[in-house]
Amino acid sequence: MQSPTTDPIIALDDVCVTYGGGNRVAALQHASLTVNRGDFVAVTGPNGGGKTTMLRVVLQLLKPTSGHVLFFRNGRQVSRLDIGYLPQKNMIDSRFPVTVEEVVAMGLPSVMKPLHRITVDERRLIEVTLHTVGMDDKRNSPIGTLSGGQLQRALLGRAMISSPEVLVLDEPLSYIDKEFERHLYGIIEQAAKQSTIILVSHEMSVISGMANRHIIIDKTLHECHAAHHYTRTECE
Repeated sequence: MQSPTTDPIIALDDVCVTYGGGNRVAALQHASLTVNRGDFVAVTGPNGGGKTTMLRVVLQLLKPTSGHVLFFRNGRQVSRLDIGYLPQKNMIDSRFPVTVEEVVAMGLPSVMKPLHRITVDERRLIEVTLHTVGMDDKRNSPIGTLSGGQLQRALLGRAMISSPEVLVLDEPLSYIDKEFERHLYGIIEQAAKQSTIILVSHEMSVISGMANRHIIIDKTLHECHAAHHYTRTECE
């Protein structure tokens, strides 16, 4: 992991998210957090506690009901950051007619521009990424033919191929078999040397040793300093 700094990269300022009409439901309440460049932030909490809501706010996929999310680069506030995102598998339509190689290539910002032709350097980066996530032999396979773990690996490749400033991983261990799980920890460890990591997981045994910060989300947000990270009461 790169050395954490005191240089803010993301700040959540009293963020609240509510859903519904007359009977409004709070998904996130008064959440404040400053993530510094170089941090590895491990996030856990109960199902329905607001973990994915918080990620969607950070990704600007969801506008807070109140409060703000701010981004910084070199001490200056900016409108957006270069963020790689691994969503949960159930958020992906596997019927979409694309191959593994095409999914991985989508992580390159230039590839999404109209009429862009993949360069030699980009082709090399795609090859390296496919090898890193163990999908060389599946490069031409439509994503609809993949197992859950294979799709997870392809999406991981898409998220990390551009070495983004921030890498957001939502339950990266889901569907991954135990053999690849050990390899995945190494991939994440290498990614943390160049990207700020925000990782949501129910499985914290290994992740807790890799992260330098641990956050519990259960409608609100609490930073944990305990040895194990499952409920807020264990952190106090």
